Amino acid sequence: MEKTPRHIPMDKRQRADLFRVRLAEALGKAGLTRSGLADRIGVDRSTVSQLLGAAEPRLPNGHVVGEMAATLNVSADWLLGLTTRPDTAADVLEVSLQIRDAARSPADSYMIEWHREATGAKIRHVPTTLPDLMKTEAVLRFEYSDEIFKTADQAINAMRDRLAFSREPESDMEICMPLRELQSFAAGQNYWEGLAAEARRAQLERMAALTDELYPSLRIYLFDMRQVFSAPITIFGSARAVIYVGQFYFAFNAVAQIRALTRHFDNLVRAAVVQDNEVAAYIAGLAERA
Repeated sequence: MEKTPRHIPMDKRQRADLFRVRLAEALGKAGLTRSGLADRIGVDRSTVSQLLGAAEPRLPNGHVVGEMAATLNVSADWLLGLTTRPDTAADVLEVSLQIRDAARSPADSYMIEWHREATGAKIRHVPTTLPDLMKTEAVLRFEYSDEIFKTADQAINAMRDRLAFSREPESDMEICMPLRELQSFAAGQNYWEGLAAEARRAQLERMAALTDELYPSLRIYLFDMRQVFSAPITIFGSARAVIYVGQFYFAFNAVAQIRALTRHFDNLVRAAVVQDNEVAAYIAGLAERA
């Protein structure tokens, strides 16, 4: 398919010529004849033939352009040479933003698949609580009770898989999380109320050890939520950015949206009050006091 950047000006004949070429292309892909198109949009066959004629290319009125675009399932802007993408606005939106059901478990199939697709790319992550790949079995069983969710064993297996992935040579991951989340965990407050002190201490010790072991392929930054805020997000290289809202994922695939969320994450890194090379020692200190 020819590409005509929208910023290149055209005279009327050039645009009519491009319209003719693209109309013929769309007609062929749709498997319609000239008569078939004419019948569907309510014009004479001769009108379609004139628009497809090379001798004297012409442009139809806006109504005919719109009817042709709708019938052939292409963008009117594309027919007129105003964009290089034939997709309709609805198609573009569907591709650039997807809404997916979110399971309350690290064993979520969408997240597993997105991680697999991003192998070799840099992953940026703001977790909902603690990073799943660093959680102990005791913490996962506290969060994903078999009696309530029937997913504790799945969550544990998913944690092991993600940890194994993080140990691969090509792994490159950054995690930003609120300093307050770690402090609340160490104290057994809020979400973590009811988790035994021994389990919290073991979790902090494990997290400190893994942070030290996996550095620098995995880097953790702690930010102050009183200065900056973030919803839970994961950015899979340049391919996808996902915002978690509880029951759903909003998955963005368009370049502009991914770049915007990447800038947001980078701002969290810049605002960190505990830097990546200091986090292991900080968490170890929390474990001693837990």
